[in-house]
Amino acid sequence: MQYEVILFDMDDTLFDFRLSEEEAFEKTFLEFGMTEGGVAYRASYRDISSILWRELEQGMIRLSELKVERFRRLFLKHELEIDAKKFGNRYLENLGKGAYLKTGAENLCRKLSDYRLAVLSNGFHAVQDSRIKRSALHNTFVDLITSESAGYQKPDSRIFDYAFSKLQIEDKDQVLIVGDSLTSDIKGGLNYGIDTCWFNPDHRKNLTDVQPTYEIQELTDLLKFV
Repeated sequence: MQYEVILFDMDDTLFDFRLSEEEAFEKTFLEFGMTEGGVAYRASYRDISSILWRELEQGMIRLSELKVERFRRLFLKHELEIDAKKFGNRYLENLGKGAYLKTGAENLCRKLSDYRLAVLSNGFHAVQDSRIKRSALHNTFVDLITSESAGYQKPDSRIFDYAFSKLQIEDKDQVLIVGDSLTSDIKGGLNYGIDTCWFNPDHRKNLTDVQPTYEIQELTDLLKFV
């Protein structure tokens, strides 16, 4: 085997985050007595959330702040009288119930059973842990490593230091990271000196200077390289 350890990003790589997000967003608004909120404010929320997650990658905001700030900005924009902290906490509880896998994820992980597989996610630990445990991948990973537990987020090299320490990895040549984000997964892996695989199902053009070791459009295509 060329690699011994494969680090997987979670959202939009192995798990369908968009579907989980939509479901949690709509359900939380329903619980707060707003039947149309899930549809009416979804686009605004995604724009706000996208900005904040980029700021998180750049170290401009902490994960604990992001949890509330995205809803504070949303409610301010639409003049909604909702407690952003309470809403954010309830949203995360609902998000943790969304265990939808991307096409090919279960089949891929089953065929990689001889490797040490771990999750490296810029996410909330309890949420990601809940989603994994509710999915068909619940016995797949040797560890779940999140930015919340590490204290750093991809592409920061310190989250990779944390992961390598937890997994007791010494040889970077034996590690591959797989993810959908050029700016966090691929850039982080390249900066750390490990091989990278960009999961690009939408055939996006890479107009950056971040050049992955491999690129795949289907998850099971990874088997060609490992």
